[in-house]
Amino acid sequence: MTQFYDARGNIYAVASPGYLRSRGIAVPECADLAASTRKEWAAMAIASECEWGTLPRAVNAKAHRCDGLLVGPFQAAPPFDVLIVNTDGTLAERSGNGLTIFSQALTDQGLMTQGCELLVHHDKHDAASPVETYSQPATFEQVAGFWLALGRPQFGPAAVAATGIGAVIRGQSEFSHVAALVAIDPQWGVSQFVRVGNPHCVTLVEHAQALPDHQSLHQPALFEPLQAIAFAPPGGRGQPCLAGINLQWAAHSSGNRVLARVFERGEGPTASSGTSASAVACAAWRAGWVEPGEVAVVMPGGTVPVRLQCQAETLLSVSLFGTACVQA
Repeated sequence: MTQFYDARGNIYAVASPGYLRSRGIAVPECADLAASTRKEWAAMAIASECEWGTLPRAVNAKAHRCDGLLVGPFQAAPPFDVLIVNTDGTLAERSGNGLTIFSQALTDQGLMTQGCELLVHHDKHDAASPVETYSQPATFEQVAGFWLALGRPQFGPAAVAATGIGAVIRGQSEFSHVAALVAIDPQWGVSQFVRVGNPHCVTLVEHAQALPDHQSLHQPALFEPLQAIAFAPPGGRGQPCLAGINLQWAAHSSGNRVLARVFERGEGPTASSGTSASAVACAAWRAGWVEPGEVAVVMPGGTVPVRLQCQAETLLSVSLFGTACVQA
């Protein structure tokens, strides 16, 4: 059956390929083939497993009862293949909260008893597939969860295949100027593109008041122009990134603490996102807001601990800690 998990307000459904096939959804047995043929089955899987059905739907709730569908595992022993299906039927290269949830689901099924590789298969042409993430069971501040090693981040428009981007200098660093974001709010003129397995555009604002309100992100006046930027065609314009881009806004709080909001490619506003938190921490480090080590990224759904490992002036790796539980 399909099980729903919650990771700091980010909710994913988890279903095995075999279960989906039993529901008449033709998911191939091989993860690579499943990714390359997702147009043939992904939308049906979302409609079957992620709709509200007979469940009561709160006022202003999303069109779907979760933020996406995790399809996997495709095998009984590690490494484990998984597909991350957005609610618009597209595939994501990586999701921190999604992989935390998948790690917890594997643990609950007795398949994951120690650290192992999780391999996310996708069909994006601007990134290698599968994307590898090492998940390690751990306890952080007396909370059981998982550290996810996301590897070395990449910075700049080229890292996310962004085009038509202007430049802006802040201090001794060069950041990006995204005209479509500035057209929505003039305070959103300094952005940092970051790839942590998937692409992100982190807009750095001077004050917390310049962060978009989480609820306002759901309203058409803000949702629609942001969707045009974040979503790949046909859901959006695919500008500045043809494959779409995850959007974040960040404001420095104090010390190694950063406030953030998230608008995900293929999904929209989310209360929490692990890779978004990681991208925010990386952008905050490059802006000189935070020091290497543990960074707390505060989002409406909760606070995500992120660990930055640096050598001299180089950011070598980023990891995030996540925890998940079955949604009642």
